[in-house]
Amino acid sequence: MEQIANKIAILYDASQAVLATFELDEVLQHILTIARDYFHLSNVAILLKDREKQDLYPRAMAGWDPGYDDIRIALGCGLTGRAAEQKRPIYVADVTKDPRYISSCAATRSELAIPLMVRDEVVGVLDLQSAELDYFDRDTIDLLTLFSTQASMALQNARLYSLERQRAKQLEVINAIAQQATAVLDQEALLAKVCGLIQQSFQLGQVSVLLREEDELVLRSSHGRFKGTSAPGMRLPGGTGMWGRSLAEARALIENNVTGEGESTALSPEARSCMSIPLVSFGQTQGVLVLESAEPGHFEEADSQSLEAVADICATAIQNAHYVERVKQLAYLDGLTGIFNRRFFELRIVEEIDRARRFSSGMAVVMVDIDQFKRLNDEFGHLLGDEVLRQASSIFHQQLRKIDVVCRFGGEEFAILLSQTNPQHALGVAEKLRRLVENWPFPGVPRSVTISAGVANYPSHGTSRDELVKAADAGLYAAKQSGRNRVLLGPQCYRSSAQSSGS
Repeated sequence: MEQIANKIAILYDASQAVLATFELDEVLQHILTIARDYFHLSNVAILLKDREKQDLYPRAMAGWDPGYDDIRIALGCGLTGRAAEQKRPIYVADVTKDPRYISSCAATRSELAIPLMVRDEVVGVLDLQSAELDYFDRDTIDLLTLFSTQASMALQNARLYSLERQRAKQLEVINAIAQQATAVLDQEALLAKVCGLIQQSFQLGQVSVLLREEDELVLRSSHGRFKGTSAPGMRLPGGTGMWGRSLAEARALIENNVTGEGESTALSPEARSCMSIPLVSFGQTQGVLVLESAEPGHFEEADSQSLEAVADICATAIQNAHYVERVKQLAYLDGLTGIFNRRFFELRIVEEIDRARRFSSGMAVVMVDIDQFKRLNDEFGHLLGDEVLRQASSIFHQQLRKIDVVCRFGGEEFAILLSQTNPQHALGVAEKLRRLVENWPFPGVPRSVTISAGVANYPSHGTSRDELVKAADAGLYAAKQSGRNRVLLGPQCYRSSAQSSGS
């Protein structure tokens, strides 16, 4: 966990530093300093792309041998040119064995070139070299790649500032949003904060974020004054509407005369003008930022660069939040089965109960135990027992909905959280899992493997974590006592003795 915290701290500090100024020279110096100090590199360079000549030239460097200041590298040549052409990081563990390497320092033994990208356009390359062979491991490359998105954003901000000093107020807003966005690493909180800041700063009626999930777009956050906007969680076909066209064409679209007729243009019926901007980070389209105003003609072409910069900040912040979430999840995964562990269960059950309470919906806890597992271990060995645990957890995971959660509670016991469900449905799900396990051909086990399960539903079996788990455990115990290989409901309104005596 200390290593995770250090990585998050590096991302946070680096983001704050490179986004702290709009002056190009200061941005470049910050990038070099962070690469040297945080990643212990003495040889770092930033090469910018010349749009007219379609090549790269060094704009800032540290550690290069004398005489290389005026070098020009064509796209596709050398590691930096190849990274720019292919729009992906290029790493060589031993440059002496790679004919693509173009020397800038005689001491270099390994090199990592990461394209600096704004939306889907390469603006330069972050070149990092080490005197050690195979210096960059996978985690370091991932962290530097994420840092490069911040560096790209900082370079873009500097370019916008030099081109549009008259729009200083909007750029200050962009910087404020960027700093706020990088300070929040929880995705739900991040989107809520960013939508609120954009809506207030740019005087919009409504700001919404749609994120991609396979072929659909899901409304993840929305903030503003409009009353008719759909609630978060609404799903839209990815190929329809203004947002679908914006994604397909990979560009911002503006409609300043929304009539509400024909193809859907706005998310809110109160909108009279709308702008849809793809959220793109490091070449990956994550979704769409939808900006709406009650005023016709609100959006001007001159606003596009600033608003697209805001969208880029959002995309980068969302990517960082995804990364942090992936890192966090490592602490919540069971090493044997690959599913969530008890620590994650304890977090999610509180969230599910709170959600069920707020929306007056049901949820269920299912406690599952593999019958006579000790005997199975004694007969066939622990390795086969481990494989039974893995396959059983895989069955549970594959048969549940995406919104449901299955965790290894401990030993041969599993805990399942079923969202938005009633007792009958929860029993049906548990019974389905029981039948599947009973009929599953576990390799190396010549007899059936069975499970017993207890089911407890909110609110009929309890309204707190302890009540629901205790009721589900009681159902599981009753199933075991009744002969195993069965599913039973826990007792209604299961309360602790202290609660019972006080009622």
